[in-house]
Amino acid sequence: MQTNFTAEQLTDPHIAEAESILRKCVHCGFCTATCPTYVTLGNELDSPRGRIYLIKDMLENSRPADKDLVTHIDRCLSCLACTTTCPSGVDYMHLVDHARIHIEKTYRRPLVNRLTRAVLAMTLPYPARFRAALRLARLGRPFAGLLKRVPALRPLGAMLDLAPASVPPVSAIARPAVHPAAGARHGRVAILTGCAQGVLDPGINAATVRLLTRLGIEVVVPEGEGCCGALVHHMGREEQALASARRNVDVWIREIEDGGLDAIVITASGCGTTIKDYGHMLRLDPHYAGKAERVSALAKDVTEYLSTLELPVQERKNLTVAYHSACSLQHGQKVTMAPKTLLKNAGFTVRDPAEGHLCCGSAGTYNIMQSEISAKLKARKVKNLEATKPDVIVAGNIGCLTQIGSGTSVPIVHTVELLDWAYGGEKPPGLA
Repeated sequence: MQTNFTAEQLTDPHIAEAESILRKCVHCGFCTATCPTYVTLGNELDSPRGRIYLIKDMLENSRPADKDLVTHIDRCLSCLACTTTCPSGVDYMHLVDHARIHIEKTYRRPLVNRLTRAVLAMTLPYPARFRAALRLARLGRPFAGLLKRVPALRPLGAMLDLAPASVPPVSAIARPAVHPAAGARHGRVAILTGCAQGVLDPGINAATVRLLTRLGIEVVVPEGEGCCGALVHHMGREEQALASARRNVDVWIREIEDGGLDAIVITASGCGTTIKDYGHMLRLDPHYAGKAERVSALAKDVTEYLSTLELPVQERKNLTVAYHSACSLQHGQKVTMAPKTLLKNAGFTVRDPAEGHLCCGSAGTYNIMQSEISAKLKARKVKNLEATKPDVIVAGNIGCLTQIGSGTSVPIVHTVELLDWAYGGEKPPGLA
């Protein structure tokens, strides 16, 4: 793609990076076939190629974002299916990230939209606040239908619909601690306890710690870690996201230097994609660039790390698993075979649903802010998963578990919960 940035514009490293990304696009349109919003809406401007044109025009002309552009960028799930499909290697993720930051700085959203986004940014990344919000949501749930009738208040109705009927108690796993290996120690890892996942389903990290320690791995929950920053990063709130990244980098570097780490294990793939990108996010910060690169290099999805260990092949079990490959795992991190191989070796029959590349519609806060599109994607995903006639659905991201679980009666659990059970752990509560 030809670009027309001035020499002065290109002195800004963010603009220079955007220009480099834009130049790789050859207008081929392969991305439209795998873009969930284009497949759903059929609008060229709701495809990666269309958004690239909009971003190029905005940045080249150094103009503030307008309502039309914001509408189409907001509809992007950041599922990154387009990057998997693109034959030219267009780095769409970093281009749309830059566009969102530009929008946040130059566009004044309608009042209710601003307030909704602010509430999400001030609540979801903080477990205590999020827990309190979920308890309050029970009082507001009867009004969800009424709120959804008013377009501006629809996100509030979606929030109430997604809130669980009950909130699990605070897990001991969330507290700073060292969980020793059972028997001889074969490795040492840190685990991200995170924010939303620890509130919605603390059993995921508990299963991870049980499984790893049984396999001879010491698991550290460091003091001071918190939200990875993904939720606010995708809202264009750059400083808040970078503050989260710096805090976690400091925590993990301290652990690396004190006791050494073989990996930073992450059980929410949306978080994993962001942490693996810390090196890029902090590349212009002279105090953090090198440390962030070290952290990103150690970040591993739990299935990635488990694949480096010697897990025995188990006898076949009478349980059919439909594997949902989270976008952040298959497109963002390019981890595709490890989860399925681990499940097969654990004795489960694994089936792939049709259209496995398409997003389920969760995407962080997308199922709140773009609930109508999200609902269509969820229905499509659930239909494909149920068509495999599974006993259980398995996924590696809390957003996907919550989204899909709200649309099916088939039990749905995290990959590591099933693996923990297969190798001597507790039966996942979802299968009880």
